[in-house]
Amino acid sequence: MALILYHIAPSRSSIVRWMLEEIGAPYELRVLSMSKGENRAPEYLAVNPMGKVPALSHDGAVVTEVSAICCYLADAFPQAGLAPPIGDPRRGPYLKWMFFGPSCIEPAVIDRAFKRAQEPPRGTLGYGEYDTVIDVVAAAVKTGPYLLGEQFSAADIVVGSQLRWGMMFGLIPQRPEFLPYVERLNARPALQRATALDAEIAKAAEAG
Repeated sequence: MALILYHIAPSRSSIVRWMLEEIGAPYELRVLSMSKGENRAPEYLAVNPMGKVPALSHDGAVVTEVSAICCYLADAFPQAGLAPPIGDPRRGPYLKWMFFGPSCIEPAVIDRAFKRAQEPPRGTLGYGEYDTVIDVVAAAVKTGPYLLGEQFSAADIVVGSQLRWGMMFGLIPQRPEFLPYVERLNARPALQRATALDAEIAKAAEAG
């Protein structure tokens, strides 16, 4: 089964690369250059009209958006054990966290980074407000070791990536609930491989 990841490093696409490394299936990488505008070229817009990465092609079926791709891959490769199967009572919480990441954590963090001139009413924002989002995630990872308890899942890849990124840039506080959780994620060999491989791409891009 052919897997192709359209990729820019570093970017949100790095989350999917981690997911692919966890799955362990062979995949082809097609690296784009944002500085050269390759993500806006007609050839790539035919893959993803939004002109952004990641995009995943699996035997010709194209999936875009990080959480959708991770959800798709977890179900397409059940042997990796990255998603509870349909009918498992953990499936509901798993899906909640898969989509809590892009619908609550990411917009809350981006709004914190790029403040509006006037704070909008809480009810107009899909995530409510920043502090509640952070408290909810902290409570979820506090007991651990992962969001679903003992099982590491694609939800940890999605939510954990946003925690790692947000803490790195000071947009998410380094709360005591987050630090051991992120340390466990950082220790995963698949994440270490994905990070090292992306560092090589970024270094090559800088060298021209």
